[in-house]
Amino acid sequence: MTEWTVMAKRMPPAQLATLLRDAITRLNRRVRQTRPVGDLTGTQLSALTSLELAGALTPRELADTERVQPPTMTKIVAKLEERGLVQRTPHPTDGRQVILATTDTGRAMLAQFDRARNEWLAGRLAELTPEDRDALQRAAEILQKVARD
Repeated sequence: MTEWTVMAKRMPPAQLATLLRDAITRLNRRVRQTRPVGDLTGTQLSALTSLELAGALTPRELADTERVQPPTMTKIVAKLEERGLVQRTPHPTDGRQVILATTDTGRAMLAQFDRARNEWLAGRLAELTPEDRDALQRAAEILQKVARD
């Protein structure tokens, strides 16, 4: 391929942004749909993941993180707690509040979901040519850089 051919195929940044955003959104949606059989909803999984990443949060902080109203988060947390995935402990300085944290069972469930998603994606990547996988590796490095900047 000549330099001219490469330049002729180069997209303007706005068009590339649209193409990338759409591809990332669709891939993310597909990966999120890939999960072990179970009755944990996407919203519950998201809240559990946020809680695990943060370490521990108040219900209000978790609602803010998930961008839902506190009454909605109360229902989500109740379901997670009912399944033994989340535990409440007293707030160290405010007796009116509690701190939420994932349990060992919750962490195990998150690990199971991660494994299922990684296995699905690894399977799709294995179907690609080595050149395509190299290109995706480079693209992942670039996307991580864009996300950090």
